Amino acid sequence: MGINIKSDKEIESMRKGGKILAKVLELVMENAVAGISTKELDAMAEDFIIKNGGKPGFKGYGGFPATLCTARNEVIVHGIPHKDDILQEGDIFTADCGVIYEGFNTDAARSKGIGKVSPLKQKLLDTSKRALSETIDLIKPGLPLNEIGKNIEKIVNAAGFKIIHDLTGHGIGRKLHESPHILNYYDGKPGPLLKAGMTLAIEPIFSASTHNMVTLKDGWTLATEDKSPSVQEENTILVTQNGCEILTQV
Repeated sequence: MGINIKSDKEIESMRKGGKILAKVLELVMENAVAGISTKELDAMAEDFIIKNGGKPGFKGYGGFPATLCTARNEVIVHGIPHKDDILQEGDIFTADCGVIYEGFNTDAARSKGIGKVSPLKQKLLDTSKRALSETIDLIKPGLPLNEIGKNIEKIVNAAGFKIIHDLTGHGIGRKLHESPHILNYYDGKPGPLLKAGMTLAIEPIFSASTHNMVTLKDGWTLATEDKSPSVQEENTILVTQNGCEILTQV
């Protein structure tokens, strides 16, 4: 399947939705402190999105029951917020969220340490932000798609961490997940060339010490096989004529 090129009107819808998403994640991260439940953060996010004219992009998607995917420590992605899931001092925490606005999706994730975290967790956080920002800096028309994964892998490997190979970034637009799959590692193939008008969700996902994950009993939550901490950072970006634009930033 080809990669969708967005029209100016479609891009503007995604730009507006992306601003809502960036602001809701800013709100969630400001309130992500020791003692708050992930359920409280989820309710806060859903209320903000609806009040600002959007729809939660994840709630109901494939049956997922919440607005946020929340992850603490060994949870990698797709954690379900719960009133008994309480953030604690020393946690590494990620909130992943989607917004639908005028029929178009945006997707982003933010991570932080709760209070004082271990040096290992801080290095995970720092590496995730660097991997995302430095990779986005490369984005421009004509770049082979899989240079994205090559750069992410280079940064993550240099830090001594392990890419979760089975989780990828993706195209995004009218659907939450569109072509192409965006690997977080290099598979030896250059992939298609990026073109202006493509919209991509880029999301480095890795752990301290394993490539492998397990599915927990709720059928959604994915955690590291060895219970080591993990991290995710994500933005939706637009390929422009001369480079790229981050759609999910304030």
